[in-house]
Order: sequence, then structure tokens, then C-alpha cells
Amino acid sequence: MLTKRLISFFFFFLLVWTSLARGAYSQPHPVYNLATSDMMLERVSSRITEFTLDNGLKFIVLENHQAPVISFVTYANVGGVNEPDGKTGVAHFLEHLAFKGTKQIGTTNYQAETLVLDSLDQVWKQIKAAQAAGKEEEVTKLQQTFKQLEAEAAEYVIQNEFGQIVESFGGVGLNAATSADATTYFYSFPSNKLELWMSLESERFLEPVFREFYKEQQVILEERRLRTDNSPIGQMIEAFLDTAFTQHPYKRPVIGYPEDIANLTRNDVQQFFDTYYGPSNLTLALVGDVNPTQVKQLAEVYFGRYQPLPSPQSVTTVEPVQTQRREVTLKLPSQPWYLEGYHRGGINDPDHAVYQIISAILSNGRTSRLYRSLVEEKQVALTAQGFSGFPGDKYPNLMIFYALTAPSQTVDDVAVALNLEIERLKTEPVSEAELERVKTQARAGLLRTLDSNMGMARLLAEYEAKTGSWRNLFTQLQAQSSVSAADVQRVSQSTFTPENLTIGRLLPSS
Repeated sequence: MLTKRLISFFFFFLLVWTSLARGAYSQPHPVYNLATSDMMLERVSSRITEFTLDNGLKFIVLENHQAPVISFVTYANVGGVNEPDGKTGVAHFLEHLAFKGTKQIGTTNYQAETLVLDSLDQVWKQIKAAQAAGKEEEVTKLQQTFKQLEAEAAEYVIQNEFGQIVESFGGVGLNAATSADATTYFYSFPSNKLELWMSLESERFLEPVFREFYKEQQVILEERRLRTDNSPIGQMIEAFLDTAFTQHPYKRPVIGYPEDIANLTRNDVQQFFDTYYGPSNLTLALVGDVNPTQVKQLAEVYFGRYQPLPSPQSVTTVEPVQTQRREVTLKLPSQPWYLEGYHRGGINDPDHAVYQIISAILSNGRTSRLYRSLVEEKQVALTAQGFSGFPGDKYPNLMIFYALTAPSQTVDDVAVALNLEIERLKTEPVSEAELERVKTQARAGLLRTLDSNMGMARLLAEYEAKTGSWRNLFTQLQAQSSVSAADVQRVSQSTFTPENLTIGRLLPSS
């Protein structure tokens, strides 16, 4: 049980850095041949409608009338990679504040509240200036004033009113997530509450009020302490990414550095929102018991209120080609873990499908090569996993492998065993039987997603934003089906090289 908790704990921290788990655990796979799966996917794609409002906001609608429910995803094409230097964590901070309400929701008197919020900001600036000048007595007085203003502001707040409205009308699953690549907001409603969603969600990003800012700042700092500062695994992941990347913002933690979080202001969040939450940078996906014509009519009424804004600048920093092996070792109170990462292309790379197949061959559950070799046969590890697309996949990223060392074994034993399996991919063609097995698993995985309104909504929005068209979700499956043993060997030989390798070792401190 302890081992299972350790494995789950490590995998949780990896998921903190990514938006989706990729090939982590094995599940029973129904058998789908290529012709059958293509027919099913064709039927699904034929039920998808898309339209773009005049202001640039994109909608994707998938009809699924099996149950009177609609799942909604608002996909903001902005994540940790888009943050200005010195302001890491602002994307995640904004996600938290997006639940605080608007000028109409979450307040008893916005006009009075906004005056207090402005005063809070002014006193906060004065506190920072006094601290920088070493004026301790002035700091103490200002902090007292700040606490009084916070108490006054709290009197106007209706706690979680947005969530209460959603829940009272049958909404479920209200949540959000920030990754390196994007920020997503999602929940589901009964299908007769489509217009209510239109009203709430459009209002939410039309006139958000970032109230309770300083309270939430402390919440996020505590979240950072739990996830990273007080966690050996969290520290290892942060150090590993900082070593693997030298220039690209994938090297930075999505939650942000503590000094950046502590120094963020409401104005910083507002500027970030104004830059990246324009309609042309948003994609909305609706999947379920919905009429596309009605969706478009309501979207024009509610979301048509958004003013068009210039599209934000994309990330232009390119990670230099790695030319020599990199290593990072931490000694902390922890079980020994071993990590390896190799740079690879992003989601639009021509070999993206090949990387997905390679990841499945090595890491897809108990039938994978790493599990069979390192855990069952050599018994050097208690678990051996990996996935492609870390910490995101919009830009060139990492294929990562990790293992928890077995008792009486060392991380060096794990490294040797892992290297043997990687070398096999470079020197021995994958058998047709094994290749077909992982392709079947990939098809089954996507087809299972079709049974989930929310899962499908998230994927459609993600592929639209990252690749330029939701249709690439389906063409990617076709690309995987075309991957050959020669492709696997070719990409393995070019990717799994000593100079492209980053190693991380987490060793017990005693």
C-alpha cells in the first residue's frame, strides 16, 4: 500500500505540470479494427458544427442526444509559457480569481466595494515601499490599515456566489485547470440550462472583478509550499525542468516562483487578462444534448458583446538544441527516484504520432516494455512509467521516463535497465504484433473518450487551439495507424542520443 501511494503521489505531481495524463495506466481495451473505428469517428465528426463570431470567438458544438446534459469548456489559449519574466504564476492566479464573480455576481454593492479594493491596492504599494526602505514602524501601521480595509471589503463579498448559482440550477463539475500551454474552465448543465450558461460564462469573462486578491495570494503561496517547497518530488520536478530547458519558458513552474507570486498585483492580473482573454484567444466547446442553431443564436446575443482585440503575441523563444548530457541530483527525505528526459518536437511536429506510439510501446501499462523488464523481470524498480509531451506539447517538449527504485537496488541499476530498453528500440525493429497492439490501444482510448461529453469537449477545444483545427484530433489517430516499425526505429535513433539526455536523481538524504 505504501508503494502504491508513493507511485500515485509522484504521478500526481507530474500531472500538476501537465493538462492530461498520457498513457499512464493500463486498462482493458475493447478491440476496434481500423475500418470500424474510422466509421465511428466519421459519424462523430459529422455531428460537429463550428462557427466564429464577428469578434473572433470560436465555438465548436458536438451533438450527443443520449442524455439531457451539456458539457461546456472555455479554453483560453494562454498558460504558464505566456507569462512575463518576473511574473510567473499569473496565469494560475487569474484562474483562481475567475471564480470570484463580476460587477453583478459575488457582491452586495459593487460601487462601494470597488472603492475599498482600490484603497487596498494603494496601501499594499505603500507597504512594499516602506518595507524596501526599512521603515518597520511605518510598515506596522500600514499593515493595520490594510487589515481594516480587508475586513471592510469582505463585508461586500457574497462567497462563491458564482458556484452557488451553477449548483442551484443543476450544474456539476465546476472547475478549472492551468497548464503550461492553456487555461481551461469547465462544468456541465442540464440541457435546458443552455441560456443560463451563456449568460454566466459570458459575464464571467466580460466584466470579471478580481476581489479577495490578497487572500487568494496567500492561498496560492500555501499551495506552492505544499506542492513544491515542502515536497521532495515537487522540488525534483522543478529542478529537472530547469535543467532540461535553458531558454524556453517550459523551464518555469506553472504555479510560479514564490517571490513572483508574492509580488503580483491586481493590476498585473488585469493586464494579463486584457492581453490574453480577448475573444480571438478563446475557444468554447459544447458537447451534449444541444441544438447548434440555438447555440449560435444565443452566442451572438451573449458573447457577441465582447469587443474584438488584437491577437496576443505567440511565444517566440526557441530552446537551443541540446549538445551534451545534463544531470541534476537532489538529496532529500524521499524514496529514490530516477528520471530521464529527451527533447522532442511539439504537437505539430511531423513525427508527433511516432512519438505517441513510442511512448505507448515503452510505457503503456503492464504490457509495456518498461514495466515488464524493469518491474517484473529484472525487479530493479517498483514502477516504471513515462509519457510524451512534458510539461506541455504545444511547443517542443520532453519525452520523460521515471521509476521508483526497488529495495536493495540503486538508481544506477534502474538507469542501466532503462537504457537497454531504449537501445532495443534503436537497434531492433518492433514486431508487427506489438505495433498493432499499441495502435489498437490508441484507437480504443479515443473511442472511449467519445463516451464522455466533457472529455470530448476538452479535446476538441485543445486541438482547435493548438493545431488550428479540431479535425486534427481525428487525423492524428489516422497518423498513428500509419506509423511503421521503420518510423519507430528512425525516430528512436534520432531522439534517444546521449547528448539529448537529461537525467534527474532524487536520492534519500540519509
